Amino acid sequence: MTISAGIGIGNFPFADGHGFWRWVDLCEAGGIDSIWQSDRLVGSEANLECMSVMAALAGATRRMKFGMNVASLGLRDPFLMAKQCATIDVLSGGRLLPAFGVGSALGSDYSARGVTTRGRGQRTDEGLEIISRLWQEDSVDFSGRFHTYEGASIAPRPIQDPMPLWVGGSAAAAIERSARWGTGWQAGLDTPEQVAPVIAAIKSRAAELGRTIDEDHFGAGFGFRFGSSDDPVSRRYLDALGARLGKDPLPFVAIGDAEAIIERLRAYRAAGAHKFILRPMAADTGEMLEQTRQLIDQVLPAVDAMNRAEAA
Repeated sequence: MTISAGIGIGNFPFADGHGFWRWVDLCEAGGIDSIWQSDRLVGSEANLECMSVMAALAGATRRMKFGMNVASLGLRDPFLMAKQCATIDVLSGGRLLPAFGVGSALGSDYSARGVTTRGRGQRTDEGLEIISRLWQEDSVDFSGRFHTYEGASIAPRPIQDPMPLWVGGSAAAAIERSARWGTGWQAGLDTPEQVAPVIAAIKSRAAELGRTIDEDHFGAGFGFRFGSSDDPVSRRYLDALGARLGKDPLPFVAIGDAEAIIERLRAYRAAGAHKFILRPMAADTGEMLEQTRQLIDQVLPAVDAMNRAEAA
């Protein structure tokens, strides 16, 4: 079992594409495990489309893994998604980490496009089965409420066998999806105290279904900033997060020095998480680079020490 620290972005704070690639190069050279792109399709805030980012990272990196955190399967065609993931996995030499969820009913991705949220859970359930089968079977027949396929197949299939299929969400339906179809689970905006019972429930339900999920395939994430909660960037981030959650946002982030971030990692690790998606709080290219450099220099050595301690 290993503990790993990836990095996530929920918006596009860079001045241009050049700044983004400088940041990717820093992550690749600095030992960041993986990059995770959030999936937001509609909105005025700058944000990249996640599958396009996956394809770009496949060609621009050689070591890092990368994934979606998480792709809204209730809004996407599962056959196309299965084909896109397989293609990216082949071209990257097996480094894609696909992760799926239903998509938020509170955001504008559904409403702005005139797509009803009714049935999005069942659409996601059907999509997970279809994608999983297309990655493994020569020919897929499927007849559901939302999707019908006869003799469907994709080639080439993913290099990874089995292909990872991470599921996001903490509701009862997400627990069922994770246990039934997932090879891993990624928390959303959850504290360590909230993560622990979800991980336990997924393990229990998977055992009832005759499945197991690797102990180190449970993940969590949080925003971080080397600095103060009173500086303008932290304040904007906390105000937006507090409005979204309707509660105090501080338990969901780590702001301060390296030890504050490391302590939060340890708390999630004690709750059963091994994989981490850390999201820098940054307003521009320079801050993204600086926050990431400090993460690499001051936090990754502690992650390495945690791995050595677990292996001892």
